[in-house]
Amino acid sequence: MPTNILMPALSPTMEKGNLAKWLKKEGDSVKAGDVLAEIETDKATMEVEAVDEGTLARILVAEGTADVAVNTPIAVLAGEGEDVAAAAGGAGAAPAPQPAAAPKAEAAPAPRPSERTSEATSPAPAGAPAAQPAAASGANRIFSSPLARRIAREAGIDIAKVEGTGPRGRVIQRDVEAAVKAGTAKAGAPAAAPAAAPTAAPAPKAAPAPATSDEAILKLFEPGSYDLVPHDGMRKTIARRLGESNLQVPTFYLTVDCDIGALMKLREEINAAAPAKDGKPAYKISVNDFVIKALALALQRIPDCNVSWTEGAMVKHRHSDVGIAVALPGGLITPIVRKAETKSLSAIANEAKDYAARARARKLKPEEYQGGTTAVSNLGMYGMKHFTAIINPPHATILAVGAGEPRAVVRGGEIKVVQQMTCTLSCDHRAIDGALGAELLAAFRDLIEKPMSMLV
Repeated sequence: MPTNILMPALSPTMEKGNLAKWLKKEGDSVKAGDVLAEIETDKATMEVEAVDEGTLARILVAEGTADVAVNTPIAVLAGEGEDVAAAAGGAGAAPAPQPAAAPKAEAAPAPRPSERTSEATSPAPAGAPAAQPAAASGANRIFSSPLARRIAREAGIDIAKVEGTGPRGRVIQRDVEAAVKAGTAKAGAPAAAPAAAPTAAPAPKAAPAPATSDEAILKLFEPGSYDLVPHDGMRKTIARRLGESNLQVPTFYLTVDCDIGALMKLREEINAAAPAKDGKPAYKISVNDFVIKALALALQRIPDCNVSWTEGAMVKHRHSDVGIAVALPGGLITPIVRKAETKSLSAIANEAKDYAARARARKLKPEEYQGGTTAVSNLGMYGMKHFTAIINPPHATILAVGAGEPRAVVRGGEIKVVQQMTCTLSCDHRAIDGALGAELLAAFRDLIEKPMSMLV
């Protein structure tokens, strides 16, 4: 019996994903463990493996399709010895459009969730019954993805004039984007009302669209002076989560300057003594690795700051799981160094390097970037002296780290030049009070300015 291959849930919170690429094509043999496709979630690109053997009889969702709901059939697998052609037209496959039939009193069946339709409107022929459904024959039915319809609507494109390249001619995202670039398929003016229609009283004017609506914003710009770039899942998630954090989490900020002269000297000595591995140093420790370790140990010294807020209780964490903000094209992700207080600087350095590389390739597993107890955001490499970071719940803190630079300071009545780094701690005031946050930042500075204490 043919088997439906479903859109998998790649994380506990995943509701939909983008089918980025098929690695098998129709007619290919499939073995258990073979990689069938790549699925993009809001944070990573993950591979879907086959769990059964057989032949890929039919692909139901084309690559490039966005917002495919979890558990939606995406392909049909014919089992060993089964007729591939029969499997392709059987289980899981969407029924082909039927020829026109005489109207019946009963309603036409609703389209499958994976093939929701956009009906092309046209004036009814003279004498046609008013109650006749516009798409009863199926001739005017335009198969298109929800994302394609939204992009077409925003760009003023008549989706009925767009040629689809998806399964069964389905119009998908890339088809509409191509039409937008080509400037074709512009929607025409709505059909005029029949001349014989009785004159009606003028309808009241609709309330103006809110200034933040997409249409209202686009009207502020000259047509043709911009390109529409649809938000991907990562950008939508960042906007939603950090928007909620900025509105719902009462945050205060604490800033301190840290003398990193001793740290820079110790870092140089440790890296110079690194053993060789495969002709390269076994590790290369960065300032950020010291920051991660210092914040992890500071949370152990001030355990009342190693918490997460919930409405029912305070979650007190036993270990310091420190997230590292990694910039990606179009967004960022925060892989987590688990139990960072127990790890050596070299282990943190190698783990952070591996996470950063796989994060940029969108190859992280959900368990590698979900959770955590705090985070570090370092913009020092961009020359930023000072900034504040937004807390990423369920964390109660995040540390913003600026550039290390020589600065003139007064010590013992004399002006001296020291290497300093400005750090700003953002705190959730529901979980951490001002004095408690100050204790945490003071403990962090003490560790940074006495880096040898992190090695013992």
